[in-house]
Amino acid sequence: MRLLFLLGTVFLLCLDQGESYMQSRNTSIMCFKCKRYHLGLCYDFMTSCVLHHKQSCATENFYVLTRKGRSMYHYSKLSCMTNCEDINFLGFEKRVELLCCKHNSYCNLPAGL
Repeated sequence: MRLLFLLGTVFLLCLDQGESYMQSRNTSIMCFKCKRYHLGLCYDFMTSCVLHHKQSCATENFYVLTRKGRSMYHYSKLSCMTNCEDINFLGFEKRVELLCCKHNSYCNLPAGL
């Protein structure tokens, strides 16, 4: 009798685990993916990617530095990135701004560029 009770409990727990797995899978966060995005257009193929463990939607904004030291927007790269952190890289001829988000789907679309 105890064996039958334990078997029933294990069966119910397995059903519950599978159901919650399917719910979490259905609510996965999607991101835009494009190698060269500029002024609302993707100059490559616009696709999407699904976030996995430790990933975020990423927007890499590339800027060209002028002779006066100002940044002029050139293009963006949209992707899914592992261990993403917001950061600015500054070189002699260009600046790269990395922005990360995972609060909702398709949050990596550049705004105002």
